Amino acid sequence: MKIINIAIDGPSGAGKSTLAKMLAADFGFIYVDTGAIYRSVGLYVLRKGIGSKDAAAVSAALPEIDVEMRYNDGAQLMILNGEDVTSLLRTPEVSIYASDVSAMPDVRRFLLEKQRKLAKENSVIMDGRDIGTVVLPDAEIKIFLTASPETRAKRRFIELTEKGIETTYEDVLADQFYRDKNDSSRALAPLKPAADAVYVDTTYCDLEESKRILRKIVEEKLEK
Repeated sequence: MKIINIAIDGPSGAGKSTLAKMLAADFGFIYVDTGAIYRSVGLYVLRKGIGSKDAAAVSAALPEIDVEMRYNDGAQLMILNGEDVTSLLRTPEVSIYASDVSAMPDVRRFLLEKQRKLAKENSVIMDGRDIGTVVLPDAEIKIFLTASPETRAKRRFIELTEKGIETTYEDVLADQFYRDKNDSSRALAPLKPAADAVYVDTTYCDLEESKRILRKIVEEKLEK
């Protein structure tokens, strides 16, 4: 069976992970949340007391980090040095650390081959910031998913609140603007649509409508 790779890029809080999971389940692909991989590295750095922008110290710590993706009933679990840290990765503090360390060349090189190996061996839906532009430039289907910063912050605030994580909408929105600027202005693999990506803005779409739009894009691409 032919291996198909689908790349979904976009800013934080655009709904990439939720929609990618749903599409992966519908089409029988493996879902790969690359943001969770960087968040796992960010969590390790945070726990070590290393500054999120201390590139030398972060690079020195990389040999100590073992990040593994496991799948349980279709759900991706992140295993950091043997510990399941999946539930610890979505706090605003870890988000900032993930954004900062993901701009570091050594970190990106450290994780790049893990991502490409998965895509080489399996049909995947992989979401992140630079999947269609850098990680999987030859992906058969590329989507750039976005929404307004306020809409994305509202969605993320609801998600965090439902998980029992204490924060405020204002803090989440501030984090959103920080990450947007950081991700789009970094010198290495900045957040931007691939030239051949389908651009989708879900500011005024609910989850089901967003899913219908993306599913139609995938179906039409697969039929060609």
